[in-house]
Amino acid sequence: MATHALPAAEKSLWTDFVEWVTTVDHKRIGILYIGLNFFFFILAGVMALIIRAQLAWSNLKVVDPDRYNEIFTMHGTTMIFLVIVPIWAGFANYMLPLMIGARDMAFPRLNALSFWFLFFGGLVMYSSYFFGEVPNAGWTSYPPLTADRTYAPGGNIDFWILGLHLVGLSSIFGAINFLVTTFNMRAPGMKLLEVPMFVWSMVITSIMVLFATPMLATAISLLLADRHFGTNFFIPAGGGDPLLWQNLFWFYSHPAVYIMILPSMGLVSEVLPVFSRKPLFGYNFIAMSSVFIALLGFSVWAHHMFQVGSSLGVNTFFSLMTMIIGVPTGVKIFNWTATLWGGALRLEPPMLFAIGMVTMFIIGGLSGVMLGSVPVNWNLHQTYFVVAHLHYVLFGGSVFGIFSGLYYWLPKMTGFKLGRTLGNWNFWLMLIGFNLTFFPQHIAGIEGMPRRIYTYAAGQGWELVNLLSTIGAFTIALSVLVFIINFFVSASKNERAGDNPWEAATLEWATSSPPPDYNFAHIPTVHGHNPLWEKHPEGVGANGKH
Repeated sequence: MATHALPAAEKSLWTDFVEWVTTVDHKRIGILYIGLNFFFFILAGVMALIIRAQLAWSNLKVVDPDRYNEIFTMHGTTMIFLVIVPIWAGFANYMLPLMIGARDMAFPRLNALSFWFLFFGGLVMYSSYFFGEVPNAGWTSYPPLTADRTYAPGGNIDFWILGLHLVGLSSIFGAINFLVTTFNMRAPGMKLLEVPMFVWSMVITSIMVLFATPMLATAISLLLADRHFGTNFFIPAGGGDPLLWQNLFWFYSHPAVYIMILPSMGLVSEVLPVFSRKPLFGYNFIAMSSVFIALLGFSVWAHHMFQVGSSLGVNTFFSLMTMIIGVPTGVKIFNWTATLWGGALRLEPPMLFAIGMVTMFIIGGLSGVMLGSVPVNWNLHQTYFVVAHLHYVLFGGSVFGIFSGLYYWLPKMTGFKLGRTLGNWNFWLMLIGFNLTFFPQHIAGIEGMPRRIYTYAAGQGWELVNLLSTIGAFTIALSVLVFIINFFVSASKNERAGDNPWEAATLEWATSSPPPDYNFAHIPTVHGHNPLWEKHPEGVGANGKH
């Protein structure tokens, strides 16, 4: 039988595909993470637009109630578990070894395995659409609704559980890798408290992941056992307690807020000094504030449970801890402000998004302090005020940081800068759209609009604030479209950015853009927090090239 060689172009495409699928290079894995997470971000954004279209006015029927529950559940699950948490692992995969002067992650194959667990976790969740059994109990999946198959007889919750197990394994493997890499593979001369602040943030985040994620794994395993193996951990009729789920779930999910926020704070601590032309003010204070945030983050979970009938002492303790956790956050904000003060500010897109992250997170923090007051929480907990708070913290605090990171580091990853004009449009549209979407929801909550509702009756005065929120959501979507256009226009122009287009101070800018497979021809020796500003590390030339 005759054989025929593949055409060169086809062979090349297949070879490239195989190389990407089987890669253990931290840079390629980082790009795979970011690309996959951005794809899920688009999916979650489309779901958000459907939610906002349904709620734009009273008594609308854009989708039916069952579809709404599915969309609502998958939007929250996707944004938290498939976008915000893992995209920081994507940035860290690419940048952390470069920032500490290493050639790769400590465990390259485990690194690849982490990505593929994430990929298949997302695939399991979204395969539920093909079986007509989409998760539909909210991203918190509270029992007994989810534990008793009388109320949830299909496989909807099972897809959610199995997908989360895979995503959780991805997080744990990644955290181990980041810690071992940072502790053991730093460049000569680089002390642990001299690593770039993004690296330090990933160290603290990884420790939190290792303590928090097993708690979520325990909770969803018990839930699966209740559903299929006759146990009664969460089913009251069998002697179980739904509050056990709440304690387990929130013991993971409130630290998860800081798992999503701390890397964003670390990124901001990299961007602000570069674009103010000043070293970071109070490095040690910012580093230690991350430690205190991590410690306190495990002591506030029950502020999600002020309504369950806990004693006065329990509620008082968790209310107090909720207030106290604002102190180390305030330390960061003070030091960021001092970094900007008197600097030669350059309002490039990375800087705009970093400043946007800080200001939006402050608003979210203020509403968080309000909700930390037990009497206020009793009145507002089940309202849209909480939805507004959640999004100011997670979208304002994380997604703005993600876009800052994209504009800041894409020149290193790709070799070209994104356009400044479109970048500015991206920022201002997102900022305006974000506030137009979520600030009115504070008002809706104070006026008594419940969260998690499919529709609402006319005559309650909620139409205007919901219409504004819907207009804002589509404005955010437009801003993301501007980013996508900016990326492809900049890629088509392919104007080379140079090795260090921002004149930054950390080691990832001391090699070519994109970096070679081996990252550095010679492992540099560094001293101090800002090696490219203080003096050029040994082995790196004045122009950043070897």
